[in-house]
Amino acid sequence: MPTRMQRGQGLLLATSAISIVAVVTARAVAAAARQRSDAPATATRGYRPSPLGRAYGMAAQAVDRVIGWDRLPWPLGVPTIIGLRVTLRQKNLHDTSSLPAVNTPPVETFNSGHLVRRTASGEWNDLDDPAMGRAGARFGRNIPLDRLAHESDTTVVSSPSPREVSRALLTRTEFTPATSVNSLVAAWLQFMIRDWINHGRSPTENPWVIPLQPDDPWPGGEMRVMRTPPDPTRPDPEPPGMAATHVNVLTHWWDGSQIYGMNADEQGQIRTGVDGKLHLLANGLVPLAGNPIRDLTRETGFWLGTLMMQTLFTREHNAICDQLKAEYPSWRDDELFERARLINAALIAKIHTVEWTPAVISHPTTKLAIRANWWGVLGEAFHRKFGRVSRNEVINGIPGSATNHFGVPYSITEEFVAVYRMHPLIRDDWPFRAHADNTPIEDCEFPQLSGPNAVDVADRIAMTDVIYSFGTLPPCLVTLHNFPRFLQHFERPDGHVQDLATTDILRSRELRVPRYNEFRRLMHLKPARDFKNLTPNAEWAEEIRRLYDDDIEKVDLTVGMYAERLPKGFAFSDTAFRVFILMASRRLTSDRFLTTYYTSAVYTPAGMKWIEDNTMITVLLRHYPELRPALVSVDNTFAPWRITGR
Repeated sequence: MPTRMQRGQGLLLATSAISIVAVVTARAVAAAARQRSDAPATATRGYRPSPLGRAYGMAAQAVDRVIGWDRLPWPLGVPTIIGLRVTLRQKNLHDTSSLPAVNTPPVETFNSGHLVRRTASGEWNDLDDPAMGRAGARFGRNIPLDRLAHESDTTVVSSPSPREVSRALLTRTEFTPATSVNSLVAAWLQFMIRDWINHGRSPTENPWVIPLQPDDPWPGGEMRVMRTPPDPTRPDPEPPGMAATHVNVLTHWWDGSQIYGMNADEQGQIRTGVDGKLHLLANGLVPLAGNPIRDLTRETGFWLGTLMMQTLFTREHNAICDQLKAEYPSWRDDELFERARLINAALIAKIHTVEWTPAVISHPTTKLAIRANWWGVLGEAFHRKFGRVSRNEVINGIPGSATNHFGVPYSITEEFVAVYRMHPLIRDDWPFRAHADNTPIEDCEFPQLSGPNAVDVADRIAMTDVIYSFGTLPPCLVTLHNFPRFLQHFERPDGHVQDLATTDILRSRELRVPRYNEFRRLMHLKPARDFKNLTPNAEWAEEIRRLYDDDIEKVDLTVGMYAERLPKGFAFSDTAFRVFILMASRRLTSDRFLTTYYTSAVYTPAGMKWIEDNTMITVLLRHYPELRPALVSVDNTFAPWRITGR
């Protein structure tokens, strides 16, 4: 135990560091305002913090280590998080796109339309590097390539067995709800994932083979998990470090590809060809099933939550088209479609930034810090009254600021993928209730909501009742012993049965994401000294110790994140939050259409107003006004709704 003198010295150090953070923050923000308020809105190459900026980052890290950002009052917590981001931007963006590649597809020829329209493939977002972030580009890394885990085939499947991790540590023993949010957070997350992350269809040959314990009920005596598809652009033989690269089938940009598809053929299937609009069925749902080009209902991961969100934002796209048609009656189908797509994608990004994220990490400090990504530290009210007074992202928010890649070509990273493994959010049991008076309609289990079955449920239960039920049901905390039982025996649309808990553990090892302690070191956090230091739950600590043979360094990233103490209001771990600090803003700052081209000339004045004035609540009530009684006292759609009929 530290002595009184040691505690006093620690407090003095923390107080001094806090003072430094406060002073450096004020000076850095003022200097940024002076330097960039009149600067041209062009992309900045290279991120080399000034000596003052580096000192700011070091001071923030010292405060975080001694006290913890979440234990500070928000006036000090917010600048501490901003300071942590300085260090993360400097040290935790690592490029894989510059590694040798073969057979890369050509970039389509530039035309003037690329200036004001998103391409289906993600090309030409960056005008200097048109292939950046396109579909098929490699995932980047948040850790140096020479510090990636060196998992052999043996350790991937046996150190310890990912199936035993699933059974011993992840199996849901009792329902542990996340009471500060509702199940729309789970639906929204899966909706986002389908726009962000897809490693591609796994090959059927050479699967991972996991031996099973004698008491394991899994049929066949062994478990087979398909490998992640190899990077098709890796040369043979591959140079050192190339084993760490894989490609994203989707674009890396926040462009609504889960609605609009990834190529011209897919877009042609969803468009009506009239007034820029997308197809909807007579019952108001999206026509997903039976699509000859891309039947989304048969893709792994599709469920009722994604059908709900897909339908909602397809309807929102059509509503935007109606508004644009009224404002600009001479516009033709293509112009209406492209502008509505820009507006809809930006609105989705805004909702995720200022509503979803503050709901799932609802600590007072993070709610302010995350919202500042969009509105700046001066806040939404100031922005609405005075507009932008500076191009600086801290002062006035990222939309409309200068595009900045911080010296590394933009991409989603494998570490981002790893921390977004949040399957515990999903409930096993889904009681549906009527939106008017909360009377029971039907009780379902998750398999009834998954794959093509989701369409059957949506045909039987009105979408207003589906949405109301999601809004009033809590999801589950992202912790140990809380993995959905139906996802540990998940029957995929292709007929294969999969334990997703096993797969989550295996994938991080396979993709060479470091294990928990090493990951924390590389993200500038203290590693766990021992198992008791890893988690405040003594029973969990002993379970983890036994499974990992008393070796704290072997603990998987997912296990450590699920076990650690959660900051107040958080549905997931502080370790995961470090990747959020870095990547949540980067996904905005690198996107030309959310920075330098976030203007009335590109979006139209009507489009800018649509994005600024709308929230998830207004979107829901535009299309399902019957939900108003359940939302009457709700400030954030992802917080628990009012139970009707009481």
